[in-house]
Amino acid sequence: MRMSGRSSLVARLFWTTIAGGGVAFWFGLPALAATGLCLGLILLHRLDRPARFRRTVRRLARTHAETLALRRRQECFEDAYGNRIDDGWLRERDYFAERTILPHLDAMGFTDLADTRWQTVLDIVDDVALSVDLPDEDEAPEDGIAYERFCAEALREAGWSARPTKASGDQGADVVAERSGIRLVLQCKRYTKPVGNAAVQEASAAARYWQADMAAVVSNAGFTPAARRLSGATGVLLLHHDALRDLAPIRRSRRLDAEPA
Repeated sequence: MRMSGRSSLVARLFWTTIAGGGVAFWFGLPALAATGLCLGLILLHRLDRPARFRRTVRRLARTHAETLALRRRQECFEDAYGNRIDDGWLRERDYFAERTILPHLDAMGFTDLADTRWQTVLDIVDDVALSVDLPDEDEAPEDGIAYERFCAEALREAGWSARPTKASGDQGADVVAERSGIRLVLQCKRYTKPVGNAAVQEASAAARYWQADMAAVVSNAGFTPAARRLSGATGVLLLHHDALRDLAPIRRSRRLDAEPA
């Protein structure tokens, strides 16, 4: 049975008092003073525990700060009525906190604080995501064809030989690139709302047509849950265009050869 933080504190204080009292019985005041010091340190450690909890959460979040900032920008948008929609980011934030931060907190003995201060964890993740100074989003062209050229240029900066395809006959590929014998096809979507799974299907079909080793849908916006599920089934990458400048070749995934369900 897992011992609560309060029970653990009481137990440490009790056994320290018992042990210290026994030693003090033999060695007198010096041992009694040492016991008092130990009890004080235990209490101070306990009082500092919430601050250590927050520092731990912040440290873990900062490890992924740039990715969190990018995902936040992708998953927040304005709808046709001018309302800010951040549902996608809230799902992403919760997923990161539950899958990445919570296991570390459990391992470090902060489970009780995670249960009672979960909103604090989420607020810290928000703060870290907002603290990153991302490149100006306005640098990406709004015109579809210009956006495809923009993505091709970002790939060239990463060492790829990249070119936009012709408007017709591309079979779903807006950009075709090669590096180190690996062929990549891109679907480029400059949207104001999350990209759906139709783009993933088109990228998967383009990979088969071009016999590509990699396929990706690239967007300034986020992706719908359906698109993410299909991405996991097909092996198509879902990327923000900023990620293209660091994209490395990956060996063929067998899932790209399979028909999407």
